[in-house]
Parts: sequence; structure tokens; C-alpha cells
Amino acid sequence: MARFHAVYYRARDGTEPVREFLDALDDTTAAVLAHQIDRLNLLSDQMPHLPFPHSSQVDGELRELRCHHGRSHYRILYRRSDRLLILLHIFAKRTGKIPAAEIAVAQQRWDDFKDRMNTQPRTPPRAAGHDAP
Repeated sequence: MARFHAVYYRARDGTEPVREFLDALDDTTAAVLAHQIDRLNLLSDQMPHLPFPHSSQVDGELRELRCHHGRSHYRILYRRSDRLLILLHIFAKRTGKIPAAEIAVAQQRWDDFKDRMNTQPRTPPRAAGHDAP
């Protein structure tokens, strides 16, 4: 059974915005969110998505990983590319509905990821982060 692998999106300048956001959190909160991300690595063709309330569809193939720690709520927006789950954007959720601006950031990063993955030959830095296979 082939599993999916969650990886960080890497920008053209080499930064990994989701990883950097997590690194800026306190250790306990970062560990809780890392555990949720690890759950994505359990997915396979037989179970392609975490069920609600852990994950839900946002827009088209864009999904959200729903993370809670105490009274804080975080969302990680991600999308699938073959066997990879690209972690595109993370933010602290403070409203009922995901703001359109947050979705737009994830979509821009996805478009950049796809453009660079489809470019021949590919040039560094890789569109998927240091954790990509």
C-alpha cells in the first residue's frame, strides 16, 4: 500500500513558509501541529483524506488540515501532487470562514509549485522542501 508523504512547499527564495511558522511557535504548540501533520503521512489510496473534523475540502482540490491547541485554532492548507501532500500555507484561524486572502496565498504557492515542477530542466531550489523524497 503506497502512502502519501506530507512535505513543505519551498518558495523560489528557498524559504519554507509553513516550516518557518511552526518553528516560531512554542515547543508544545509546534509538537501538537507536527502530530497533526504526521497524520497526513498515514493516508493512502484506500484512505485519501483525513475525515472531518481533522480535514475538509476548502476549494477544489485545496484542503485544510484543522489543528487545535487549547483555545488556538490553526489551519494548514495543502494540496496533493501525485504521492506528495504539499503543505502550502498555515495561519491562526480567528474567523468562522477561511478568509479569501488566506486561500489566495495557498493558491499562489500551488501555482508556483506546479510551474516550477513542470519546468524542464528544473532549477534549484526544489519546489518541495528539505523533507521531500
